[in-house]
Amino acid sequence: MVPESQSGQEPARQFRTTHWSVVLAAGDQTAPQAKEALARLCQTYWFPIYAFIRKRDHTPEQAQDLTQEFFAKFLEKNSVAKATRERGRFRSFLMTSVENFLRNEHDRNQTEKRGGGRLPVSLDEQDAEQRYLEQPADSTDPAKAFEQRWAATVLQTVVNRLRAEYQASGRSALFEALQSHLWGEPGLLSYPDLAAQFGMTIANVKTTAHRLRQRYREILREEIAQTVSQPGEIDDEIRYLMRVVSQ
Repeated sequence: MVPESQSGQEPARQFRTTHWSVVLAAGDQTAPQAKEALARLCQTYWFPIYAFIRKRDHTPEQAQDLTQEFFAKFLEKNSVAKATRERGRFRSFLMTSVENFLRNEHDRNQTEKRGGGRLPVSLDEQDAEQRYLEQPADSTDPAKAFEQRWAATVLQTVVNRLRAEYQASGRSALFEALQSHLWGEPGLLSYPDLAAQFGMTIANVKTTAHRLRQRYREILREEIAQTVSQPGEIDDEIRYLMRVVSQ
């Protein structure tokens, strides 16, 4: 499996390892990738923010309205442009922005949906609440809820990118069979079983599984790199993400 960065011209939709690249692109309204970068940030952080607001004792309807309102104002004011490298990790900047927004909205008795179609991402509000209810409810800390959803969203994005790469090469079934080997899940198929199923040698299966794990780590670093200030912060952020996931 050849990493996309070595497979010829990259599609314009892809953002790679330039640190803070997505945030910077989203904040520059003159950049050709600004709208796409904003959409990517919204897709990554909409559900974590929704969970954060729900943990503040808001109903599902209120949380939907407040989340939509937050992003509408965030985009209208181009607040992402204020997320400079000096402010540190983007997730921390965003959570502070949400807290400030909720304080400003505290005295409002009713939220008004806004955005007029300007939000560059499709949001399924019923799906968001269902996802929220399916998550562990042991934490009452909104900040912890935000970080748990952030970590889960990042890891799912990594898996989705891996799946897309295998689909593009016509190996979807192999990816689904090997996916459990990323984490050593119980009940996974053994290498001999996989070799028999896909007509491969055991050595080839082991090599493919190794490359899958290696590519997973590469994509995870790419995703993390896009919203931290400095290259040296990537490993710290990954370790932090794994601590969040393990809690």
